[in-house]
Amino acid sequence: MEKVKIFGVEIFNITSDECENILRQFLKSEKLNKIFTPNTEIVMAAKRDEELKNLVNSADLVLCDGIGLIHASKMRNKPIKERVTGFDTSIKLLEIADEKGLNLYFLGGKEGVAKEAKEKVEEKYKNLKVVGYHNGYFNSKIDGKEDTSEEKKIIEEINSKDTDIVFVGFGFPRQEKWIDKMGDDIKAKVIIGNGGVLDILSGRANRAPDIFIKLGLEWFYRLIKDPARIKRQIDLPKFLLAVLRDKNSVE
Repeated sequence: MEKVKIFGVEIFNITSDECENILRQFLKSEKLNKIFTPNTEIVMAAKRDEELKNLVNSADLVLCDGIGLIHASKMRNKPIKERVTGFDTSIKLLEIADEKGLNLYFLGGKEGVAKEAKEKVEEKYKNLKVVGYHNGYFNSKIDGKEDTSEEKKIIEEINSKDTDIVFVGFGFPRQEKWIDKMGDDIKAKVIIGNGGVLDILSGRANRAPDIFIKLGLEWFYRLIKDPARIKRQIDLPKFLLAVLRDKNSVE
């Protein structure tokens, strides 16, 4: 599979259709397939942290979630075919799960979010089943906590319910670190770190209107809705400047 490296992060250079084909193959496999969805903020963090970069690159599928990555690839004449977002990929997983009658587990968000996401998803998709859910606030091995009994129960529940797909919405980099750490213990076919997708599925948050998405201004919509994001969004112009300055930034 062709990849484009942006500051060492290996983005799969695929279209949405190609992504769907990969997802379908993953769901036929006998192993857990990990999906990460980096945007410019994540790539900048990985640029600063070699361990984090290696962790992201260890996934079985690394998607181009951020419009800034598209711009960077074009600036350096290594164009990525298409932006394939974590949200759209999550929805495609729901559609395939509904088609095939698969089982999902929702993990993440504040108390009540995963439960509400389950209710909304099962109302829309009649043939899939969300076999379990849990909020994202529990003691974990990745935090060095001694009492991780709740975490063990979550994994036991995932494994005991013939789960095919796990959505993990802790936000970056916690969800990626958790998937990396706990992956060997989870018996499923696909696990995806998908940030705030559960909030959107639950109805507690809205995705940007289509016009913002089409214009590549989803980040701007989020900033309007939550001005406190400015500290995070500042990575976008920093990222583009870094690409301009470094001729080897994209390979």
